[in-house]
Amino acid sequence: MIKKLLLVCFSLMLIAAFSATGNAADYMGAKKCKACHLKQYKSWQKTSMATSFENLKPGIKAEEKKKAGLDPEKDYTADPDCVRCHTTGYGKPGGFTSLAETPKLINVQCEGCHGPGGDFRMIMKKNKKFKLADAKTAGLLVPTEAENNCMECHGPDSPFNEKVDPKYKFEIKERLENTHKHFPLKYKH
Repeated sequence: MIKKLLLVCFSLMLIAAFSATGNAADYMGAKKCKACHLKQYKSWQKTSMATSFENLKPGIKAEEKKKAGLDPEKDYTADPDCVRCHTTGYGKPGGFTSLAETPKLINVQCEGCHGPGGDFRMIMKKNKKFKLADAKTAGLLVPTEAENNCMECHGPDSPFNEKVDPKYKFEIKERLENTHKHFPLKYKH
């Protein structure tokens, strides 16, 4: 009887643990994406997104910060309003929490635009000729001009918008072309 009671309690604890974490996919970090998408990774590394966390440090981009009304000598690396756009997955299950806890998720990485890869990566690993629809069902986002999540960070709430300086005007078509080169994939999906 006690064994059954313990087994039921243990089962309920497992169910509660899985329910608490939900069904959110894990953020893997760009190095996991690099394994299969080396050209895209190298192209992304040349963008400002690949070093965006650096801009939060004191003294970096001082003139731009002044122009936006920010203190150029302040350390913004733990400021929630800043890290939400200069890291990957901040505020989401399995996303960036702090530099000490989740250093692999600093900067705007692949999953910042394509969604957490834990689930769709398994589909891709299982079958290199996977169907794109299956990967999308598992959480893959493919930003387009019509469907994009870019404005979460590049919208009017950003201190770096076109009102501060015209260079911050966000043109989705141009950004999609410049985020990383979209090299042809080996297999058709």
